[in-house]
Amino acid sequence: MTTPTQPVPAPVPDGNHPHPAHAQSAAQSSLMRSVADAMPAQIAYFDREQLRCRFANARYAHAYGHTPNSILGLTVQEVLGPQRWQVNQAHILQCLQGEAAHYNLPYRDARDKEHMLEIHLAPHTEGRQVLGMFVLVYNITPHWLAQRSARENEERMRKFSAVSQEAIVFHQNGVIQDANPATERLTGYSLAALRGRCIFDLLIIHHEGRNTALPTPTDGHDEELSESILVRRDGQTVEVEVSGKTLPYLGQEQGVVVIRDISARKQAQEQATFMSRHDPLTSLPNRQHLLLHMEQMFKNLHSGLPCQRAAVLFINLDHFKTINDTLGHYVGDELLRAVARRLKASVRAQDFVARLGSDEFVVLIPDLNDAHNVPMLAHELLQLISAPLELAGMPISLSPSIGISLYPEHGTYGEELLRRANQAMVYAKESGRAHSQLYTESMDGRVPYQDLALERELREAIAQQQLVLHYQPQIRLADGQLAGFEALVRWQHPQRGLVGPNDFIPFAEKRGLISAIGRWVLHEACRQLKAWLDAGQLPPVPVAVNISALELRQRDVLSDIQQALSDTGLEPQFLEVEITESVLMQQISPTQNILTALQSLRVGVAIDDFGTGYSSLAYLKRYPVDKLKIDRSFLSDIPGSQDDVAIVTAIIQMARSLQLQVVAEGVEHPQQRALLHDLGCALAQGYGLSHPLDAEQIPSWWQSWKMQQKPV
Repeated sequence: MTTPTQPVPAPVPDGNHPHPAHAQSAAQSSLMRSVADAMPAQIAYFDREQLRCRFANARYAHAYGHTPNSILGLTVQEVLGPQRWQVNQAHILQCLQGEAAHYNLPYRDARDKEHMLEIHLAPHTEGRQVLGMFVLVYNITPHWLAQRSARENEERMRKFSAVSQEAIVFHQNGVIQDANPATERLTGYSLAALRGRCIFDLLIIHHEGRNTALPTPTDGHDEELSESILVRRDGQTVEVEVSGKTLPYLGQEQGVVVIRDISARKQAQEQATFMSRHDPLTSLPNRQHLLLHMEQMFKNLHSGLPCQRAAVLFINLDHFKTINDTLGHYVGDELLRAVARRLKASVRAQDFVARLGSDEFVVLIPDLNDAHNVPMLAHELLQLISAPLELAGMPISLSPSIGISLYPEHGTYGEELLRRANQAMVYAKESGRAHSQLYTESMDGRVPYQDLALERELREAIAQQQLVLHYQPQIRLADGQLAGFEALVRWQHPQRGLVGPNDFIPFAEKRGLISAIGRWVLHEACRQLKAWLDAGQLPPVPVAVNISALELRQRDVLSDIQQALSDTGLEPQFLEVEITESVLMQQISPTQNILTALQSLRVGVAIDDFGTGYSSLAYLKRYPVDKLKIDRSFLSDIPGSQDDVAIVTAIIQMARSLQLQVVAEGVEHPQQRALLHDLGCALAQGYGLSHPLDAEQIPSWWQSWKMQQKPV
């Protein structure tokens, strides 16, 4: 088969952000392309899924009438054609099963001339999974013809040796008698200087720790190949492949040695080996390389002092899928490369950074002197990774969750320590993300007692009506009038008192209790607002309830809303639902259907925490949205922070262009309120206006506010 596999190209830095490391990476990528094109071999790479070409050097592409760019994306069948595919198919399938294939393939060209190709198929694996296929194809026609000619006629052999690019040396008992011009070029010695020398003066026959005699066939027809080092006249060394042969000559046996320069081939093989042990996207060591390194490191630690220790930090990026789903895999890949560069730049030379796949990285810290320093190191990595990064024309910041395991406390071999660091990472994710956790035995497949107790108490709270709603007013900035409420759930715990949502809502989502809580909040908010309106205690304003992405997946939100409105008698225009930006990016079609149905019911829709996710104008135009709620993180430093003022201004102007109302969350100072009014923000809520209040406090608050408030 003449179809090499593509080593996946080395990562290319973002051209929008010049950096010495980027320039170096680009230069290395260009160099590798030049090396591949300069090699006397056809090189390509095909992925496993569809056997499509992902890389090809110029020699390979031209062999099939393509350029290195036009061949990309073609399948093996499309490149080879039906006839050659049939010949190579069995070897390709063998390679895709994880077994390397090495075979020769004869063919005739358009002029009926015979050729011989030497084909190497090598599986590209990660762990036990085959990801693709490397292909190296050498046109060995000159060597093949030389061998055939030598068997047929000694004179033809000598004629061939005069023009061959391979060094051919004739000797008797190792003493050089004659050589072809290629030998002079390869060794740097003239023919006169070579004659009478021992061939072992030129060759260091030592391969992989084994001394090997000069290849000596057992008969005149077979030959053995061995790799050796040839020492040139100028002292430089060249990697060569040596084959020996014995021919009859003037009644005696004449030894013939063919020496082939395999430097380029060895470079290609080294590159293939590198790619098999490194992540193609980031060039970081992969899982296989990491485990080999850990095995060797632990052997060294075990043979050293008893106090020697090591740490494994398992890093997973929070919400990385949202980046891929909203901004595309290209941006996701660039983000992974940036994280890899940051990790490499932050660790010591003796530390080891690897990418296991997807959004998972591992930092291995040897010679750990004090385990108490590990959380601090993890915090430094967390801060480093979380720093904003400019991609796709916008600042992107992702936090990591980090799990930590220690050698030898938590294990003495690589897989065990990785598994336990991964368990700690999962625990960190479930505990709120964006922090690190040290492995403990309680994470090892067992639910802590506290979790079981909390789940039981929370189920009792739902059943026994221990949940309560507090209502935070939303005020019209233009005249200070009431514009609505946001309903916020609290847990009136019998022993702990009033518990905030951050202490039980994430846990409820993990334990499958969020749907029951969401239905109660929806029904209670509608019932309470209807009671206020019927009693004439409030002006006709809406109440907003929060709906999470998990609730949209787990329950029929539309049916629940219709049922709550029907049960309480509240008019639909007095209900709003608040969803986060991430909901718009997930389950796009189902979400759009739900929001369209809510619009037809006249139920309002607000985007909560706007500015913290990855929304675009296209998404806002696509969905029937009524309001944007600016996240409080953008308001905390205004008017002092010009950057935050610029962001808030941009959001307000964008919303006005889309005819959307803007609600500013977290307003705490009169200066913020005045600035927001000047910028054209319609509504605001926050402690500077009113804390969340229980239902009994709302009517009296409104009477007091109505009398005191004046327009801005």
